[in-house]
Amino acid sequence: MTDYDVLAEVYEWLISDAKLPPADFAASFDDVLSLLPPNAHVLDCSCGTGQLAVGLAGRGIQVAATDASEAMVRRTAELSEEFGASVRAVQASWEELPDHFDDSTFDMVFCVGNSLHHATGATGRRAALQSMSRLLRPGGHLVLTSRTWELVRSRGSRLDISNHLVRRNGRDAVVIYRWEIAPHWEDEHHIEIAIAQVDATGLVHVRSELLPCWPYRHETLKADLHHAGLQTETTTFDPKAENYMLVASKP
Repeated sequence: MTDYDVLAEVYEWLISDAKLPPADFAASFDDVLSLLPPNAHVLDCSCGTGQLAVGLAGRGIQVAATDASEAMVRRTAELSEEFGASVRAVQASWEELPDHFDDSTFDMVFCVGNSLHHATGATGRRAALQSMSRLLRPGGHLVLTSRTWELVRSRGSRLDISNHLVRRNGRDAVVIYRWEIAPHWEDEHHIEIAIAQVDATGLVHVRSELLPCWPYRHETLKADLHHAGLQTETTTFDPKAENYMLVASKP
């Protein structure tokens, strides 16, 4: 796992305008949230800077939020305080989740923001899914979003520079992705993400982080979920779309 500690301080430039307000981020999952029972308990693992967790808590849902990055957890706690939301924020990797929560604690677990590819290979990915599965109650759901890695790999190694400025906190920035695509699916790949901020004087300040990742096919993910004791219920996978959402249930 990577820590995202550098990007944590500028992560809002990576969140779309539509999902930056916590209430709007939560609303983007209205369809799956309708599956929750009354008085639901929800875990947002790989919570990032906390927009989803805070948005869910604002609806009266009991929410815990975890991330492997100490900086991300700190920013989640700060955001929850800003909005007066009750969120239990804990620093923990996927494998450490059972150390902090009892089995069968949650009605729903979110693993969103294209985070699962940072698990180390097939072994790490299966261990992460197994940990999430353990925390789900019978009948509970895992909600996962992913890049369409079949599409990402087909484009090869490249540099993607945003064609527009993103404004956050009164400052403009350009977002840059550099992709290192390895020869084989099971090899370690890399994504370097850079946020190039432009200050009032025109100077450019760059924060970047090189992140390891291990991509997977959609069908491989479904097989890994089955291995973790979860059944795929719905998926929006489209080989031509950039991202998809998959919902799995625990029998």
